[in-house]
Amino acid sequence: MARNVTVRAESFPLARPFAISRGVKTSADVVVVEISDGDITGHAECVPYPRYDETVDGVIAEISQVVTDLEAGATRANINARMSAGAARNAVDCALWDFEAKANGTTVSELAGVGELHPEITAETIGIGTADEMGARAADLKAAPLLKIKLDAIDVRQRLDAIRESAPGSRLVIDPNEGWTVDFIAKNAAYLSDIGVEMLEQPVPAGQDAGLKDLDCPVPICADESLHTSADLPALKDLYDMVNIKLDKTGGLTEALNLKRQAIDMGFEIMVGCMVGSSLAMAPAVLVAQGAKIVDLDGPLLLKQDRDHGIDFTDGLIRPASPQLWG
Repeated sequence: MARNVTVRAESFPLARPFAISRGVKTSADVVVVEISDGDITGHAECVPYPRYDETVDGVIAEISQVVTDLEAGATRANINARMSAGAARNAVDCALWDFEAKANGTTVSELAGVGELHPEITAETIGIGTADEMGARAADLKAAPLLKIKLDAIDVRQRLDAIRESAPGSRLVIDPNEGWTVDFIAKNAAYLSDIGVEMLEQPVPAGQDAGLKDLDCPVPICADESLHTSADLPALKDLYDMVNIKLDKTGGLTEALNLKRQAIDMGFEIMVGCMVGSSLAMAPAVLVAQGAKIVDLDGPLLLKQDRDHGIDFTDGLIRPASPQLWG
């Protein structure tokens, strides 16, 4: 039966402005792909990311180039060979996973060989603000088992002290989004360790991280912007302890699972992260998050309102998506 493919933009206002070292977001602007044969519909969401020169219009244009192939029956292997890694391929790849599972009367987790899915602790994120603002937000989230703190290079200790005071029982990971230098890490590494920071995510700019090789840092360092696909792993081996797998970087679940396998084989610890999107973007990432050391899939918690059949995030856990959502 012939397929029909639709591609559309959607926007989800955030509950509050979300600041990181590169700027402030007020909405999650996403692209949704639907693949239908009239009886079965597979769908998925991607989040175009300006850091990687992606826009909503650009991603829609990129997906439009493969619509004819998809309607003619293109497979995930075809799409992964034709499209480059990034948000556009992510939406197409994950929509094909959803469609294929439904067509075979199974689940994506079974189809992918992942097995039964279990809840995982997910970080809840605090955006950049003043020390008082970040401390107050930490007080709101003090029951969360894991907090992820966005930082730039300003008032780092004051902000973290305020957060630690307000949420003494929460585990902490921090993300400067490429906003630090190797020297800055060296000056603050002992302090970060002393207050219990468990991981430092991409502190220096991608491509300027060679200095991490000789850095003596007691806090594990995780590659984010420096890692997109498994092809990047060899260059990161002596620089990072962990890698952050995001489907919008890998270009879908297919490569994310491949990347995870190869990273583990090379001795990296695994983090699974996300862009700011709805539960539809998180659902495939839950498969990759199984057993990961750090999971950061709280994007929907930043929205004013998630989409229907959203994922359950009760008690700091992300649970597998319902069949009505994806998978």
